[in-house]
Amino acid sequence: MTVRRAGVLGLLTVYVVLLLGIPTRLVFAPLRSAGAPSLLFGLLCAFAWFLAQLWRTTSEPGSRRHVRFALGCFLACVGISYALAMVRPIEADEMSQADVALLTMLSMSGIFLVAHDGLVLLRDIDTILRRFALAGGLMATLGLAQYATRQVIVDRLSIPGLSSLNETGVVFRNGLVRVAGTATHPIEFGALLTVLLPIALHCALHPTGQGWVRRWFPVVTIFAALALSGSRSAYIGFAIVFVVLLLGWPRRLSLRVGPAAATVIVLMCLGIPPLFRSVRAMFAGAKGDPSIASRTDSYAIAGQFVARWPVFGRGLGTFLPKYRIFDNNYLGLLVSVGIVGTIAFVAIPAVGIWMLLRRRRLWADERSRDLALSLAAGILAGSASLAFFDAFGFPMTMGTLFLTLGIAGAYVSARGRSPLPPEPAAGKHPEAPARPTVQVPEPRVSATESVPFSSGAPAI
Repeated sequence: MTVRRAGVLGLLTVYVVLLLGIPTRLVFAPLRSAGAPSLLFGLLCAFAWFLAQLWRTTSEPGSRRHVRFALGCFLACVGISYALAMVRPIEADEMSQADVALLTMLSMSGIFLVAHDGLVLLRDIDTILRRFALAGGLMATLGLAQYATRQVIVDRLSIPGLSSLNETGVVFRNGLVRVAGTATHPIEFGALLTVLLPIALHCALHPTGQGWVRRWFPVVTIFAALALSGSRSAYIGFAIVFVVLLLGWPRRLSLRVGPAAATVIVLMCLGIPPLFRSVRAMFAGAKGDPSIASRTDSYAIAGQFVARWPVFGRGLGTFLPKYRIFDNNYLGLLVSVGIVGTIAFVAIPAVGIWMLLRRRRLWADERSRDLALSLAAGILAGSASLAFFDAFGFPMTMGTLFLTLGIAGAYVSARGRSPLPPEPAAGKHPEAPARPTVQVPEPRVSATESVPFSSGAPAI
């Protein structure tokens, strides 16, 4: 069992390092866009999970199957749309991208399934989440360095065996640097950080022996990098995270963290006036923003393709950027996997959030309740951010989201917590829980002797 647990944690840790530590542009040259190290490692995990299913002899708790079943429905839709695309006339570049999209989905599903089925203890989930948050903090630190130096920095990185798929450069908006860390684009950088921020906050608020610096380093760096990201979707995701947390946290914690976060934001705006003007322009001038106009103009175009292939779409990955960039993952899904496939995809995070919030009410310890809320906040923010860019073309965001969903699916049935006592019926006062009856032999004592407290009574 120990070897199995160490193997799962090792696989997931390696994936986190490959996903966030290696710039997306670096791939194995012969495989081109299918040669990202994290993608290939995800395929290896999918194969390992498949072998594990062949050797599995016991069934798992039924409550863990909901999120996995939702993923299976979406994979079925992807497979059907792929088959339908291959039987109709299709161009060579569309076929190539459809193959890459299929491999990408298998890779992300492999990571999801390894986390979902392999993490069975709370301490294992806590370990991988802390490593995930630390990796996000290091990536955010790189983004802060890019902001300070106005340089990409990662363009100087060279890894033997990997070559650059495309050139990178500094992106500006309203005169400010838009940081990207190791991600392909600042919008991807901001989206994945919104998923990791609530996880980092949970790890900081519920320490397990780490020092103050180690606990709060990811929170501070991710918070600062999000503020300086210059991404509208990142700010919206940031707002979603804090609304969910402030509504779900205990009142005393909300009254401490809410004003503290607001104070830091005000100080940053006062200390960096161009940042405040840039953020205000992003939202106050949204009607005249070309990027907003491009997104709204895409609705009519997408509607034409959906009308032609309404059920399962024209095939995941077959709608190439040369035709149109929707900048909306859900719009792209409607075109590529149809109405059924889009509903199946939306069901994955929806089921995950529902399970977390439903089970959260049954858990007694505040630590478990807080982590369920943090995972739900991250998944909701990440899912909302997909409406602002074509996320399937950005492997870091999707890899982060699918790994978080896999962890959430495992968490609802992980061992090591106690449920709340049943609620009393209406109109009745709650009674103290009955203590179990313990049969202890009565000692023989005289009337003048006192009976000592029994140290052998079981701990309750």
